[in-house]
Amino acid sequence: MSLDPPLLDSQLVDRLRRVRLLALDVDGVLTDGRLYFQTDGVEIKAFHTLDGHGIKLLQRAGIVVALITGRDSPMVSRRAAALGIQHVFQGAEKKLTVLRELCARLEMELDQVAYCGDDMPDVAAIRRAGVGISVPGAPSYIRKHADWVTEAVGGHGAVREICDTLLQAQGHWDAVLDTYLHGTT
Repeated sequence: MSLDPPLLDSQLVDRLRRVRLLALDVDGVLTDGRLYFQTDGVEIKAFHTLDGHGIKLLQRAGIVVALITGRDSPMVSRRAAALGIQHVFQGAEKKLTVLRELCARLEMELDQVAYCGDDMPDVAAIRRAGVGISVPGAPSYIRKHADWVTEAVGGHGAVREICDTLLQAQGHWDAVLDTYLHGTT
């Protein structure tokens, strides 16, 4: 099956086949990066349902998902809980350190990780992960370190694009699609 979208080179597809962990930044990747505050100071975040469903599909296929974010937000905790994401790290200033510790705990190597981020705190993890990913809204000096920049922007399906592509690269796509085509979900 052709990987479309996006069309990726065969070396990158080979690296995607090794991925056992998808680690994601939150603001700018799972959200559009903007911060919304109500007059009472309560923070609001908008998450895309397509991204959430993609995460659930990945988890069903046996790929672990983690969130590593520099901010602390109750909304991140709620979204992670709703999606069954067990590995959530908030207030993470050194994301590569957190990613290394998680890999050690999960008995994985960094080359088995796909990491998606969009800003300076993410660049070390992008560079060291087996597949470093960024989004179109990231500054060019961040995107240039990524192996792949999604077509969809953060908060608007970028994570779903990553999930679908991982499922395709690892040979799960037809089975996933069949469950929905035949109503067996």
